[in-house]
Amino acid sequence: GITAVICTYPLDMVRVRLAFQVKGEHKYMGIIHAFKMIYTKEGGFSGFYRGLMPTVVGMAPYAGFSFFTFGTLKSIGLAQAPNLLGRPSLDNPDVLVLKTHVNLLCGGIAGAIAQTISYPLDVTRRRMQLGAVLPDSEKCLTMVQTLKYVYQQYGIRRGLYRGLSLNYIRCIPSQAVAFTTYELMKQFLHLN
Repeated sequence: GITAVICTYPLDMVRVRLAFQVKGEHKYMGIIHAFKMIYTKEGGFSGFYRGLMPTVVGMAPYAGFSFFTFGTLKSIGLAQAPNLLGRPSLDNPDVLVLKTHVNLLCGGIAGAIAQTISYPLDVTRRRMQLGAVLPDSEKCLTMVQTLKYVYQQYGIRRGLYRGLSLNYIRCIPSQAVAFTTYELMKQFLHLN
């Protein structure tokens, strides 16, 4: 995951910069222009990696809490209500797996919890990616500086968790489908 993030991070940086532009204020005329501007005005290749640290640091708790929550919900569900929530696995009838709609529910809950825990690091990453575009960029050079600054300026709800509810709209269905697909693929590949 970290390798993939490092390889694709410059694309994410350009995407954020282009998305942040408002009508009438076009600093970047397109993808290639944005790459050129960031490279020439923000320190070469290092300019493309502003905010990488909170992304990498945030991956561990996000993945950890996501898998932990899903696994816990799955275990509790199958132990407490096996007939209601479970069914025999396609590849091994002796093993119970969650029904599809229960998998979706558990995956969505796992995604919501993991997103809630790691969201301040996501806010930090975006703030650092916008860097030179924002007037207070000199206060957001490192991950710790950025976290402190956002907390002191805007607080928890309007700062560190700003936009979380909108992020749930993307994250919950995404994680629900990801965990359900993961569980189905384990059955199709005879891994139960």
